[in-house]
Amino acid sequence: MKTALTIAGTDPSGGAGIQADIKTMTANGIFAMSAVTALVAQNTTGVKSIMEVTPDFLAEQLDCVFTDIFPDAVKTGMVSSVPLIETIADKLRQYGAKNIVVDPVMVATAGSKLLRDDAIDALKERLLPLAAVVTPNIPEAEILAGMDIRRPADMETAARAISDAYGCAVLCKGGHDLNDANDLLWRSGEGKWFQGRRIDNPNTHGTGCTLSSAIASNLAKGYGLDEAVERAKAYISGALAAMLDLGHDRGPMDHMFDLKGEFVQ
Repeated sequence: MKTALTIAGTDPSGGAGIQADIKTMTANGIFAMSAVTALVAQNTTGVKSIMEVTPDFLAEQLDCVFTDIFPDAVKTGMVSSVPLIETIADKLRQYGAKNIVVDPVMVATAGSKLLRDDAIDALKERLLPLAAVVTPNIPEAEILAGMDIRRPADMETAARAISDAYGCAVLCKGGHDLNDANDLLWRSGEGKWFQGRRIDNPNTHGTGCTLSSAIASNLAKGYGLDEAVERAKAYISGALAAMLDLGHDRGPMDHMFDLKGEFVQ
């Protein structure tokens, strides 16, 4: 069985963060492992508080994973401070990690800020150059590229700028009232659009975590980046189309919509 590691914060309500990553990786046939960057008190209505782990403890978690069950892919999610970003970058370099997917989590779906201002430069300089692909949404791409995005052509300009600056592929995610969930993959000086359909489901808590984890899962299984993105988009569409309705605000998706077997009954 192929393996993948998520490095991110928690979500006790189960729709985002490490909990969503583990569900997604499992649903995509991967053995999931995790290193916690922060304990996050959150639910579908928002983030209440964040308690970061220490850099030393994060380093020990990563050492435990890489020296025992080396991951076939790595996904990074919420990392809110400079010391933690530096710790992750140092360990990924130390162990020669591969198939790194960086989800540059800056703001939660409910609007809470998850990345400190002084950590943005560290994210750009230390993590993005290690990434096989970075997966910003529109607001995150605007920050990373230093420009406004108002139309699809702006997505191309921003993705090109990020890719050129940090030497990584960029999946600039649509939505945010810009288009119907059409995503742009930019790498090696060329762009490719992945068409999607907007599913009329307000329960989108954890979509970014889920998509990046699904991409990492498919890279771990040996798929090329284009096919990994295509399969990840199909998976998240299925999870949204299942129309799970939990919580008092933007609820989680049904990550296990395709789960079958006697123990599900």
